[in-house]
Amino acid sequence: MTLSRSFNVGNLRCHTLEGGLQRLDGGAMFGVVPYPLWSTRIAPDERRRIPLAMRCLLVEHPDGPVLIDTALGNKEDAKFLDIYGIENEGLEGATQLEDALATVGYLPRDVRWVINTHLHFDHAGGNTSMDPELEADPRRHVRPTFPNATYVVQKGELEFARHTNERTRASYLPHNFEPIAAASRWRLLEGDEEVLPGISVRLAPGHVPYHQAVLVRDGGETAAFVADLIPTAAHLPLPWIMGYDLEPLRTLESKRRLLADAVREGWRIVFEHDPRIALGRAVEQGKGVGLEDIVEAPRAVPA
Repeated sequence: MTLSRSFNVGNLRCHTLEGGLQRLDGGAMFGVVPYPLWSTRIAPDERRRIPLAMRCLLVEHPDGPVLIDTALGNKEDAKFLDIYGIENEGLEGATQLEDALATVGYLPRDVRWVINTHLHFDHAGGNTSMDPELEADPRRHVRPTFPNATYVVQKGELEFARHTNERTRASYLPHNFEPIAAASRWRLLEGDEEVLPGISVRLAPGHVPYHQAVLVRDGGETAAFVADLIPTAAHLPLPWIMGYDLEPLRTLESKRRLLADAVREGWRIVFEHDPRIALGRAVEQGKGVGLEDIVEAPRAVPA
């Protein structure tokens, strides 16, 4: 089964990894954009949900493999999986992300760095795992999925995840991040920062206050893993912003700045949630931004 797409950024070998699918309400995914417009981009099912990838990125770096976001993981129950339309089971008890890692030659123990764009369950759920054979209160047996990795996130994001309210608590599940703290595996950032040579983070607030994009740079080339700033290619227009975003006007300005840089420098944009497009090169298109050199997802969902 093909679960990855590979490309180079200079001398850095990169692999998109398909971590599964989820299905969320299309209206929520497109905010104030009317149904007749967004439904022509991604067709909804009978429950008005649209398919969304949970795509991660692996960078083969001299300091060891770097994994950007970790999909959902294996800790949620059947009710949760049904509500969010999750499909992420792999082979022989593994998750699909673990299977995708294996297709490019890696096991979880090989990963040396995990960078979370933010700590929502569909981006950080795979940070930790439970042993499926432990039936008695399995949540007590949650452990880091990548035992040899340093995990990286914004300090403000971890604090935000720990102090939820009625709007945010459904997205921030402590078993996705507190076991990392208990294992002393967090490296906490404060603002834009280089994590490793050629891999840096850039604050892109709006979806949540400490959301970050990850930039991979080498040999004059750049790939941007934009996560929920631009979840799908359909969200490239500046006003197409998710209803899930806590501060949509900040999202607007974060998008404006990042896309201006992307077009000017010819960045490739890696989409975490687009079911059909894994990545493409940002180009000016009329008054907006389009894509060239599009790489389709290996398990593309028909429009």
